[in-house]
Order: sequence, then structure tokens, then C-alpha cells
Amino acid sequence: MPAAPELKATLNLPQTAFPMKANLPQNEPLRLARWASLRLYDELRKAGHGRPSYILHDGPPYANGPIHLGHALNKGLKDFVVKSKTMAGYDAPYVPGYDCHGLPIEIKVDEQLGRKKLEMPAADVLDACRAYAQKYIDLQTSQFERIGIFGRWATPYKTMSRDYEARTLEAFYGFLEKGFVYRGLKPVYWCIHDRTALADAEIEYENHTSPSVYVRYKLTSPAEALDPALAGREVYTIIWTTTPWTLPASLAVAFHPDFEYVALATSEEAGAPSKLSLGGEGPVYIVAAELASSVISAGKLQNAQEIARFKGSKLEHTTFQHPFLDRSILGVLALYVTADTGTGAVHTAPSHGADDFYTGMRYGLDPTCRVDSKGRIHVDPETWNLAAPPPYDGLTVWKANPVIIAMLTERGALLGTSDLQHSYPHCWRCHNPVIFRATEQWFISLETPMKRADGSETTFRQLSIEEIDKVTWDPAWGKQRITNMIATRPDWCISRQRIWGVPIAVFMCQGCNQPIIDAGLNRKVIQLFEDDGAEAWHSDKADKLRPANMPCAQCGHTEFRKETDILDVWFDSGTSWFAVCESDPELKTPYRAFQATNLDPRMGATDPLSSATDSRRGTTSVVPSGSEDKTGALAPASAHTVLYLEGGDQHRGWFHSSLLTSVALRGRAPYSHVATAGWTLDEQGRAMSKSLGNGVDPVDIAQRMGGEIVRLWVASIDFREDMAASENLMARCAEIYRKLRNTFRFLLGNLNGFNPATDAVAESDLQPLDRYMLARTRELTEKILAWYGAFEFHRVYHAVNEFAIVDLSSFYLDVLKDRMYTFAPTNPARRSAQTVLWKITETLVRLLAPILSFTSDEVWEYLPPVEGREPSVHLALFPKPEEVFASDPAPVLDEWKRLFEVRDEALRILEEARQAKHIGKGLEAELEITAAGDQLALLQKHAAGLKEILNVSLVTVVAGDALRVTVSPATGHKCARCWNFMPEVSNYGIWQNVCTRCQNALREMNVAPPQPETVA
Repeated sequence: MPAAPELKATLNLPQTAFPMKANLPQNEPLRLARWASLRLYDELRKAGHGRPSYILHDGPPYANGPIHLGHALNKGLKDFVVKSKTMAGYDAPYVPGYDCHGLPIEIKVDEQLGRKKLEMPAADVLDACRAYAQKYIDLQTSQFERIGIFGRWATPYKTMSRDYEARTLEAFYGFLEKGFVYRGLKPVYWCIHDRTALADAEIEYENHTSPSVYVRYKLTSPAEALDPALAGREVYTIIWTTTPWTLPASLAVAFHPDFEYVALATSEEAGAPSKLSLGGEGPVYIVAAELASSVISAGKLQNAQEIARFKGSKLEHTTFQHPFLDRSILGVLALYVTADTGTGAVHTAPSHGADDFYTGMRYGLDPTCRVDSKGRIHVDPETWNLAAPPPYDGLTVWKANPVIIAMLTERGALLGTSDLQHSYPHCWRCHNPVIFRATEQWFISLETPMKRADGSETTFRQLSIEEIDKVTWDPAWGKQRITNMIATRPDWCISRQRIWGVPIAVFMCQGCNQPIIDAGLNRKVIQLFEDDGAEAWHSDKADKLRPANMPCAQCGHTEFRKETDILDVWFDSGTSWFAVCESDPELKTPYRAFQATNLDPRMGATDPLSSATDSRRGTTSVVPSGSEDKTGALAPASAHTVLYLEGGDQHRGWFHSSLLTSVALRGRAPYSHVATAGWTLDEQGRAMSKSLGNGVDPVDIAQRMGGEIVRLWVASIDFREDMAASENLMARCAEIYRKLRNTFRFLLGNLNGFNPATDAVAESDLQPLDRYMLARTRELTEKILAWYGAFEFHRVYHAVNEFAIVDLSSFYLDVLKDRMYTFAPTNPARRSAQTVLWKITETLVRLLAPILSFTSDEVWEYLPPVEGREPSVHLALFPKPEEVFASDPAPVLDEWKRLFEVRDEALRILEEARQAKHIGKGLEAELEITAAGDQLALLQKHAAGLKEILNVSLVTVVAGDALRVTVSPATGHKCARCWNFMPEVSNYGIWQNVCTRCQNALREMNVAPPQPETVA
């Protein structure tokens, strides 16, 4: 006879083929291949047909390199939103995009082509730019797909596509034909490195060291007109500047009309060398009274004494001598003069500053700029009488600074100098400091008159601000930030002096330099772009569109030239709502339905993921004004939602340009919701950079640890704040992932042999502990659904992690082991537990699918078969709370909360007994619990299950005056199979010390008492 089996072989231990080791780097690509074979995104689109729409419109990343951690964060968050909305029952397409035009790509192509570019046709240069961008579009697409981002990757939108370029040009024509656009001379940010104008959104502020100089300008108008005390004196004012290179362009000195100014008389030795005034008196200096003491110190004006005081308004129309040019300087008034720093007298160069420019316009000053596109200064010949040019002539602005300071010193005009470290505007592309330079540019006026929907008059700026108030901003500070930016921004400079972009396709009159504004001609150019792309503007085809001998409507001239500037790339991406949302077959119907509705959420249907207790209210996000009722509850969300989700810098970038283009062309904001993410930093709070070597490469993490770890990191933090990332933090996420995976494996292992169709126990027949766990799972489900709706992904992460570790591993799965391992497989009590374990697994795998997309889909394949199950978890919907637990969970949770208070006390007493060596493991103890009143009734109700939840061999409940737990060593005998101490144990065949409960289980399992081997 064969040997009798061991007793432990009769235990129902967990069994599953679900692997303990994930091997994510090897297995995730296999799952990607499976999704591709299923055409999963296409199936999701089919499943969404007829559902309420939810559009997350993608802000396009720039296609000029591999993805970095910021990209992974951005796309990960968007993937969480799209997947959670899809599983919540929405039709949530995701059309990814790529920003393709602009300077970085053009510069890289310039480097590759070298001097050959000068001999190439424009179309060939543009083809090279397209090829460069496409290379990185392909690379980034593969990298985004590698970390599990779902989307229409086969056909993303690209700002360089012919259709997109045509739509961008169409949007520009919309501005032009409605009177928003003008061409004019204005100071704009100018990058001398890249030789192009820059928009406000293309400026970053970085530390910069500038020369700080105090320069005196001699008064040439009658001094006594200011005050009789100045009669016959040599009088100067003092200006302070950190841009000495702008002094050759100095045309005026600005004073504040309401400030008090003082005239400071100095001794003969005071200040810079000068010819003595009559009577041997030193020069007199006019400065703001509030700044006099600091100027005296900076200019070393020893023994300076106030001899006169007057309002700044008296200095209007005074005249001064330029310190080194043959030019008269005009005294002007300006309210932007401050008393924070400087002298209260501001040197004014209309060609190099916005305030200066507008002041110059008021006083009729010449705005001509004598700094060329490369930043080289050229002398105004009318102000320089010497044969040899000035030493700064032909120098770049930064090299001219020390030369001009030397000239000031030589002429006795420099009173003081030092270096100043300060925040200064830099080009966001090349990170070089920029200048203000007056050039002919194309602008969109923010003061263009517009009409509201009710017909009342307003301006483009004001209507944009009003539309901001109708949008939900998350976090709340985003609303005020973008409002302030719109309220204070200058007109939008939309022209750039490059080639790689959408041309400003207008014909300019050679006579008056005005554009042809002809809607019919514009439609022809749009069609040309659709057929041949933007390259066509550089071909003869464009010239042939204009009728021969067509006269200029302004001056009658018949000769025209094609404009060569291109549109600002922020105009490119800012019209994506028009080029994509309004035009794409997948998006245009729901987007136009959104545009047709009022943004006020009170006008829409209820969002199933919203509730009156939305965790964002009043703290994280700001909802439109008036969208809360008198109780403070959130009003129902709009039935048509359009979300923009990007980094915090986009309040001056994509959020900003999209708002302006949509308000101008459609009279409303292009979005209903805007969410903002923080920055990725290292563990020390430093920005990630190559020089510091502190970057975390998401592609590398995916290859070594798995894309799932990158996704888990994205979910682990509140994206609204700045987020730390490091190898160490990724390793922690990997450890948490391991625990979650093991929890799933344990759950699946205990479902071995369970068929939901035949073995599931009705909710009313579940064991009390199992009912509690279902109620707890429903509570978790309700919270997670609300958190997904509020984009509180970090709360989902922490709650699931806590549920897996505390509720499941440390409690439920632990105390179930006796029932699961020792009871017969078909025992009703064991089936009760399996029913709940199945429902928990079904619930968790769906709730985690938006975050752990690879693993959830893997778990899905190992769940017990159910008729009609979707081939992927991503085609399933979130569980409804009532599907998890149909009864009201509140009474159950409240009852068990009181039971856990008793359990906590019992565990404390058990631990004390264990420490005192009175007992060993919990099963070696028995408890007597004394209680009174409601507590006694509760314990008596649950008396049969107390042994299980306390993991001891016996619990006795007795009446008393208060809660008291007494522990003693377990009586009876230890069962060799279940290890419980039981009153009766006996032999079961050759197996000794088997309790009656286990013997009954063995009989249910058809395990006969084994007999000893017989000798033949």
C-alpha cells in the first residue's frame, strides 16, 4: 500500500497560477502587445458610444527629445483621468498631441545643415524640420505607450500637420478680419541669441549680474524756473540704471508728478569732477526726497545740503544734456516712477522699454531702435560729431556695458557704480538674457471692442476676465493668477522672425505697408495650406492667388510683398481647441455641444462622481462664482466637460493663449475645468537638471523596475504641489507595489475552486465578519469614486495601500486562515468568506485599474470565470457601491467600530500576557470578556465569531459592571491539524490528536481515516 498522506496535506492552502514575481520589465511589453492585438483603444471608443462625453484636451508636449519625468507625470495624470472617467461610464476619448513648430527644432536643424541651409529652398528646410520633429514624435509615442498611457497614438494631432497649419492660419484670419490685429513699432522682448521676438509666455526669470550705475545729466533749461535758490548754480539730476547699454538711446528723464524732489548742494570736492560754479560752489543734484539719503551714499555726495524742494510736476519740459552724446534730454512725467530704489529720476529710452515707449509717444519722442537683431549697437550719426565712431559702436549690448561706463567716467558723468545680482528676464529656449527692443511686429490688441452674449459693450481683455470666472480652477489660486496676467498683460506680440512655423500669410502693400484684408483671398490661402502645407507660402503658388494688378485699398498701390514672419508658437498651440476639438471627427460633436452650453455648472446634469462633500470645495479648487447653493454644497457639474490639465507655468502659456483665442473667436472660454500640476524636484527640493545629476529618467525606471512603478509614483503624491522624485522614492514605490501584488496573489489563491455562479453566498446569509468586510469595501469604494472624481489620486493610493495592509493582510486575511485552510471547501462558512474575497478582488481590481493598469489587467485574467466578462479590465466599469454591498453599510460599520474597541483592548491584554511568558501564540490562549449594557448585548450577539476575530482558542462573554478582559492559557488539547485547543481530540485513522471539527471537515472532503501500512 502507498504511504498514508501527511495530515497537513489535507489543508486547503491558497493555490493560484498568478505569479508572485511580477517581472514587470519583461511582462509589461507582452501586455502592451496583447492590448494592441485586442485593439483595446478602439474597443474603448466603441464601448463609449452613447455615453455622456468627457473631453480631456491634451496640451501638446514639444517634440524635440525623449520624455522626462515631467512628461511622465503629465501623461500619467491624464491617463488616470481618462481611464477613471471611462470606467465611471463616460465617453472619454484621448487624442494626444505634439507641439512641433518653433525655435529649438529650427536651431537643431540649422546645426545639422550648416551653411548648406543658405543655399536650400525654404521648402527643403521645412522638410528637414518636419523630419526632425517626426523622429521625436515617434520616440515619445513609444515611451508614453511603454508606461501604459492609453490614447489614439496612431493618429495624434500635430501642429505641423497640413490640416492643423491651415486651421491655425484660419484662426489668424479670424482675428485679422475682426479687427484684433495691427502691425506696429513697439518694444518687445528680444533674444539676441536666437534673433527673434518673444512673447511674455516665452520669458523665464533667472539670476543675472548687471552693472548698477548712477549717472548725472546736466540741466540746460533755466534752473531758477524750478526754484530761485538754484539761480546761477550748476544743476544736475541723477539717474540710476542697470542697463548702461541703453544710455545711447536715452531721450528723456522721467519724474513722478506727485513726489517731493530736493535740490542737494555739494561742496567743491563733492561728486564727480566738474567745473566750479560761481563763487566756488559745488554742483547741485535733483533727486527724490525719499531717496536722497541713499543717493548721497551711493554717489559719495559729501556734505550735501538741501537748498530747495519742489513737486516733480515742476520738472516737466525741463531739458538736460546727454552725458556723452550731442542730444538734448527732455524732462517728462510718469506715474510708474517709484521711490523703492534708484533716484526718483528714470532715464527713458523709448526703443528699449514698454513704459519708456508709451511715455515717448505722449511726448513725441523718436522710438527708432539702433540695436540690430544681433544685439549690436549703432550710433545715431546726428548725435555724434567726431570723425571716429564712439567706442561702443558695433558692440553687442553686453560687451558695450563696460565701454559705456568707461566713457561716463572719462566725461565725469559717473557718480557711482557696483554690480547688482537680480532676477532678470531670460529666453526660455536658450536661457540667455533678453533685451527690450522696439521693432515692427504683429500684435493682437487686448483693448479691441467686443460684445457680450447679451449685446452689451466690453473689451477683449474684460470679456476674457469674465470668462475666467465661469471656469472651475484646481487648485483655486489658478483663477487669480491667470486673471492678474490677463488684466496686466500688454498687447500680444504674435510675430516671430523665423521660418519653422505657420507663416503670417498676408500680402503687404509696398506703398503703405498695410496688409490686404480680403476674406475671399484668405479662404484661397487656407485651401492652399490644406493642399500643400505651409511650405506653399514660400512658393509661386501663393503669388498666383492674388489677382494681377489688384490695387491696395488704402493707397491704390499695385505692388505687394509676402510677409515673411511666422506666428508665435503659443498662437499655434492656443488654437488647438479650434484645430482639434472643433474639427476632429472623434471630438467635434461633443465639443460643439459643450460650446453651445453655458459654462455655469448649474445649467447641466449631475456628475455621478460629484457630491456635496467634494473634498475640493473651499480649499483645493475654485468653482465658478454663484455655483454653490445657500448650504454651501456644490451645484451639479456641467453635462459637457472639457478639461485642460498641465503644469503651473501654463497660466501664462497654453491656458492663457487658448483662452484668448477662444474668447476672441467664439466669445467664451475653451474649457470648463483647468487643473494644474506642480514641479518635479529631487528629495532636497532642487529642480532636476543634467548639471546636478539629480534627474530621474522614467524610461530607465520602466526598463529596470517597470512602468507600473512610474505610474504608482505619479499616484502617490498630490500633483497640485511640487513633487519629490528620486531613485530612493521609486524603490519605495516598488516595495509598496510588491505588497499590493502579494495581497492580490493571496486573494486569488483563496479563490481556488470557487465558482461565483454556483458557490456565491447570498448577502443575507454571509457570516457577520464577512458582512462587515463587504460594508467596509463599499465604504472604500464610495470614497475612491469620489476621489477619482476630484482628481485626488494620492488619496486613492494611500487608501488602497492602507486597506491592503491594515484591513486585509493584518486583519481579515489573517483571521480567515482558520476558516479557509481547515474547513471543507464546500462548507457554507468557507463559501461565505470566498464570496467576500471574490467581491473584494473584483472591486479592487477595477478601482485600481486606472493607476495599476498592467497589474490590474493581469489580475483580471486570473479571477474566477464569470459569464460575459470583458476581455480586459479596462473595458469594465467601476463597481457601483450598492453592487459591492446592497445594505446600508453605516449600521454595520458602527457596530463593528464598537467591536474593534473591545478587540483593541483584548489584543493589548494578550500582548501583555505574551510578554510575561504566560502564553505563546494567540491560539494558546482563551479569553473571558466581562461587559455590561449595550456592550454586553453586542458581544453576546457576536459571541460565535469572537474567537475568530481575536484569533484565540476560546472566548467566553460574561456579564459585569464594565469592560474587562482576562487571559488564561487555553484548556483542552491542541489539534494537530488546525492548532486550536479543543475540548475533544482523538485519532482519525493514524492521524493523532485531530479535533472533532477537523474530523467532520475531513469527512466532508471525502478523506477517509488513513490506515497504517500493512506488510505484504
